[in-house]
Amino acid sequence: MADVGFTHLDPLGRARMVDVTPKEPSHRRAIARAKVHMGADTASAVARGAIGKGDVLAVARVAGIQAAKRTPELIPLCHPLLVGAVLVNFRIEDTCIEIEAEVETVDRTGVEMEALTACSVAALTIYDMCKSRDKEMVISEVALWEKSGGRSGTYRRSGDAAAQYGE
Repeated sequence: MADVGFTHLDPLGRARMVDVTPKEPSHRRAIARAKVHMGADTASAVARGAIGKGDVLAVARVAGIQAAKRTPELIPLCHPLLVGAVLVNFRIEDTCIEIEAEVETVDRTGVEMEALTACSVAALTIYDMCKSRDKEMVISEVALWEKSGGRSGTYRRSGDAAAQYGE
């Protein structure tokens, strides 16, 4: 295997932020997904708006949007970006809530981490708002599903990749 080096380490092995200043800004987009597994009664209560803390999905949506914008404060060496758009959507199933976050920018580096962070924080918010009702909830399958833009071009998650990691 060829040694490609680690982009976040300098020649002495110290952490560094990758220099993206030579790159031209371009349109970048990423989609991430996650699931919050829960009891059927909890999922039903979320769907009916019957959780005592309030509108779970409205709060989780705002939390996900805020998280995408604050990703560089949470992930070391992540570049601050001008996030142009963040969409966070949900699908309620019988025993889980599926989360999808889409983030777009015109910048020198991608928004994969922003989309993943949006999904993760939205999932944690759902957990927080429902934990008094269901302590057995599990957050799973946080994954990048699609990205476009930049030198590496377009990526779409394949079913084979999902099966490889037990999804």
